[in-house]
Amino acid sequence: MSLEVIPVERGRDLSRFVDVPWRIPAVVNDPAWVPPLRMMVRDNLDTKGNPFYRDAERRLFIARRDGKVVGRIAAIENRAHNRTWDDRVGFFGFFECVDDAGVAARLFDAAGAWLAGRGLTVMRGPMSPSTNQECGLLVDGFQEHPQFLTPWNPPYYEGLLDGAGFSMAKELLGYWLPYGEPGFQLDPKLSALAQRAAERANMTFRDLQPHRFWAEVEIVWEVYNSAWERNWGFVPMTRDEFLHMAKSLKPLLVPQFAFVAEVGGAPAGFMLCVPDYNVVLKGNRNGRLFPLGLARILRGKSTLRTGRIIALGIKEEFRSRSILPVFMHEAARRALAYGSPGAEASWILEENTAMRQPVESFGGRVYRRWRVFDRPIGR
Repeated sequence: MSLEVIPVERGRDLSRFVDVPWRIPAVVNDPAWVPPLRMMVRDNLDTKGNPFYRDAERRLFIARRDGKVVGRIAAIENRAHNRTWDDRVGFFGFFECVDDAGVAARLFDAAGAWLAGRGLTVMRGPMSPSTNQECGLLVDGFQEHPQFLTPWNPPYYEGLLDGAGFSMAKELLGYWLPYGEPGFQLDPKLSALAQRAAERANMTFRDLQPHRFWAEVEIVWEVYNSAWERNWGFVPMTRDEFLHMAKSLKPLLVPQFAFVAEVGGAPAGFMLCVPDYNVVLKGNRNGRLFPLGLARILRGKSTLRTGRIIALGIKEEFRSRSILPVFMHEAARRALAYGSPGAEASWILEENTAMRQPVESFGGRVYRRWRVFDRPIGR
């Protein structure tokens, strides 16, 4: 049987690249799979419209065997990452593949060759296309559908990467916060501690105000880049990147789960939780936003009660051992008032004990794991 890996150009080829998951039986037939919104995938690949690519380039490849699509991969040079971290790392993402080590090897080799031609020495991923979007390969927690905007893949993908010579770079955790589960109660001691810490820090919380959304986004952008600047792999988002992301999230937000912390009236941190729209998108089998996908999202916005904490950041000058519990307590208080059975907090670096300890003290338990892999280029 003939196997070929071909570069993707424009137009119909890009549409074929986006369509690949629907061509992998082990993906599309798994009950946990949630069809991605094609429009969001295209946006994350859009070299003209997405500001990420003003400081990055990518090359897309599709694998075909006897004319039948059997896989895809994106090779990504993120110049902003290499400038920030002073290294020569290239990335791969948007990886999909049948359960065939030969197909996977050819895809990885094609991506690696393109990255090598740009003078890069390590291939890291999956990043689709960066740590500010979806990243990591799911290695544990396959039994339930993925939360909105998190990666999902069949279990055999891990073996494909192991067999291709990749090794673990970092482990990323997803916590389940069981706020509304039967028997869950906020520990009165933790509540008292959080209240005292908030009073001591002169910290108050307020919802993001929809009528002044773009002014609020400017505040959150400044906090975001300040809060994550020392996190592994983090690259500060440009203003245009952040505004681009905010534009796509704006219609999806529930105000009481997008809130800002202020100390003496000055922005000190924020938390962003989005409803789990995957609950309704599971039924959107073709992945198209129109005509039914958008209707499902809008109907679900007021009814969904589970969600995902996608960002929690505190400026360095306001951090203390007691501030994170204050945030966790505020999130729990709001979730209980909303009637939420729980939420996912992801992703959190396995080594980030400063974040993990307060999450666990509020009942959080690890229930998913993603892994980021490295392989030397030129292997």
